[in-house]
Amino acid sequence: MQNQRVLVTGGAGFIGSNLANHLAVDNEVVAVDDLYLGTPENLSEDVEFVEGSVLDDDLPTDVDVLFHLAALSSYTMHEENPRRGARVNVEGFVNTVDQARQNGCDTVVYASTSSIYGNRTDPSPESMSVEARTGYEASKLARERYAEYFHNHYEMSLAGMRFFSVYQGFGGAEEHKGQYANTVAQFAHKIANGERPELFGDGSQTRDFTHVDDIVRGLELAADHQLQGIYNLGTGESYDFNEMVAMINQVLGTDVEPKYIENPLDIYVHDTKADVSKMHEETGWEPSVDFEDGVRRVCAPYLDD
Repeated sequence: MQNQRVLVTGGAGFIGSNLANHLAVDNEVVAVDDLYLGTPENLSEDVEFVEGSVLDDDLPTDVDVLFHLAALSSYTMHEENPRRGARVNVEGFVNTVDQARQNGCDTVVYASTSSIYGNRTDPSPESMSVEARTGYEASKLARERYAEYFHNHYEMSLAGMRFFSVYQGFGGAEEHKGQYANTVAQFAHKIANGERPELFGDGSQTRDFTHVDDIVRGLELAADHQLQGIYNLGTGESYDFNEMVAMINQVLGTDVEPKYIENPLDIYVHDTKADVSKMHEETGWEPSVDFEDGVRRVCAPYLDD
C-alpha cells in the first residue's frame, strides 16, 4: 500500500500501533484511540494521533482506507460492562464505517475474532458454523453482519479478519496493556524475572500463536486486494502452554516451573487452530514467523540486559 490516506482506529493499541507505524512509511496515517489500553508512545512521529472514541460524531474518516481495530478486545474486558462493550464494539463499528462511507471511503478492514470457533484442535475454516457464547463474541459476530449490510446496501468492500492469539514481546506495544497483554509476553516477562507463570488447569490448552508482524502484513494485503467477507489470520499450527513455557525457559537459559491454578473463567476456549488457506489463495499471504522464532524475538530483550 502506498500514497494512501489511512485511518486506524484503536491505533495507539497493540495491533493498531504496529499497523499504523508500518503503513506510515509509505502512507498518510491517522490513528484514533481513546487511550483505554493504548498510548501515543506506541506510535512513530510519522503517525498523526487523534484522541477520540469510535462513538464520536466527528471522526477523521476522510480517508481511502479504514482499518477498524478499536474494541473491548477480550471476554473479561467486555463482561466488566456488557452494555459499554456493545456500544464500543457494535455501535462504534457502525458509526465509524458509516462516517467513512459518507466521506467516500469504500475499503474497510476490521477486527473480528477466532473465539467464535470455540474449542477446536482441527483447523477452523471460515465456512464452519459459529456461535456467540459470550458478549464479546456476540459483538464481533454483529460486526460481521453489519459488514454484510454495508457491502450489500452500499457496495463497500469490508474484510473481517479473525485473529488467532496475536503476540509480541514487552518492549513493544503490548507492555502498556498489563494484565490484558498476550500470554507469551506475560510468561516471558515473569520467567525472565524469576516468577512462576500461572497456567489454568494442567497447561494442556493450545493456541495458534500468531506474531503481530504477520497480522500486519495480512491486514495490509486485505486492503490492497479490497477483500470482501471473512478471513482467518493464524499459522495453522498450535502449541500448548506447557510447551510455550518450556520454549521460553530454553531460550532464556532458565528453569522456572509454572504454577497450575484452577481456571477462574466461566467460559474458556481450550484449543484453537486456524485454516488459513482462503487468505493464502486470495492474496498469497502466509505466516513468516514460526513460533520458535517468535519466542526468540520475545525473549531477546531479556538476553541483552
